[in-house]
Amino acid sequence: MMPNTAAGRVRRSRVAAAAVAIVVLVIATAQVLGPFAPGPISAALPTSGAAAQTGSPAPIGSPVVGAPAASGRVGASGSGGLAASPASPSPVSLATQLQDVLDRARAKDSIPGVSVAILWDDGRSWVGASGLRNVATADPMTTGTAFALASVSKTFTAAVVLELVQEGKLALDQSVAPLLPAFGLDRRITVRMLLDHTSGLPDFFLGKGVDEALLEDTGATWTASASWGYVAKKHAVPGKTWAYSNTNYLLLGQLVTAITGRSLAWEVRTRLLNPLGLSTAYYQAAETPREAGAVAYLLLPGSGGGWVAKPVAPASDVMPFRSVVTAAGGAGSIAATALDAARWMRAWAGGQVLSPGMQAQMLADIARTVRLHAAIPYGLGIQRVTLNGYSALGHSGRYLGMRDVVRYLPAAGVTIAVLTNQSLYDPSQIASALLNVVLPIPTPTATPNQVPTASATAHP
Repeated sequence: MMPNTAAGRVRRSRVAAAAVAIVVLVIATAQVLGPFAPGPISAALPTSGAAAQTGSPAPIGSPVVGAPAASGRVGASGSGGLAASPASPSPVSLATQLQDVLDRARAKDSIPGVSVAILWDDGRSWVGASGLRNVATADPMTTGTAFALASVSKTFTAAVVLELVQEGKLALDQSVAPLLPAFGLDRRITVRMLLDHTSGLPDFFLGKGVDEALLEDTGATWTASASWGYVAKKHAVPGKTWAYSNTNYLLLGQLVTAITGRSLAWEVRTRLLNPLGLSTAYYQAAETPREAGAVAYLLLPGSGGGWVAKPVAPASDVMPFRSVVTAAGGAGSIAATALDAARWMRAWAGGQVLSPGMQAQMLADIARTVRLHAAIPYGLGIQRVTLNGYSALGHSGRYLGMRDVVRYLPAAGVTIAVLTNQSLYDPSQIASALLNVVLPIPTPTATPNQVPTASATAHP
């Protein structure tokens, strides 16, 4: 991810110590900074929060909005989804079930807070929240709370790049080196290889000393050249292997500017956010926050059992902190509410952003990365996994203190976004539990020639 993180990655050897971290899937980094709420976090969390006071969010556990499709099943194709039979729950009871599952799933793992949105292709929707946005002040999590989307941001960057390809300003198999001369790239690296993580470039977030540098001043603004300085010199032959690397999307952000003469933030705003009406989404560090953001937490074992939630950095207008988000650039700079995250993924994965031909190329590239043994089958800026037995398109993301998953299930006609303000537990588990409420068990349709999908719990 990112499917993970807008700031640091907890090095595997240091996870137990909960010290410094930096992305593996998205981008996450951080040593734990600032005051923390004492005592087991579970003791401080309400079963479910109250409606938000900012951003005019929908009430927590809001009823499923809209009428079912004429076919009586969720989804335009009529396959999958919730059957609208006399035995089916009413919208109100379905909303109650979903909120109960969300509350129990959050409490089970002592997650500080979580916000969720579920969209049906027939126009219905449900949003819910549970726990706390800010543990220290007992400020409840709401459906109007914004989160760092971490590596989910890669889908926005990919969308801009692919639109430039559609416009004839770039070509997928064009060498990137002449377009970005300052980086001294191997001329064999193409736009396609950056998009699907087959460039062979190492992840700069895994570079020696980057953790310490980012944490030295969490309020600092990093440049792409500063991040590039932590890319290991030795790398794989371009096009021969698959390895998830935030460096690819750092460079894609620079490529957008080289081609258009404008910032990636400007292109994302004018090409995607405004046209799609994603009013709560914004490019962090370059734009003013649209909604109150969640506080990012590291979960540490409490002396009396349970977990203690400790902020990963001092309060900031950038989640989880400025240095890591600006270092990420095109790899992890978008923030949004769960509803706008879901609306975006429905548009992106559902074919509402690109032309049919470009959409087909985006998805067809998945087969290429499968042949290269990708940890998660990855197309041009999109992941494909199996979730509750359904093929799911989307992306996951992780920063230290924030972890997200946003998936679109075409056969079921359902999109789900689960955003959390912690990075220890995989939110795919919550997504799966919620989908168990609204989806039937799918009929196996796999064939010997079908491209396999990865487990939804796997992360690059």
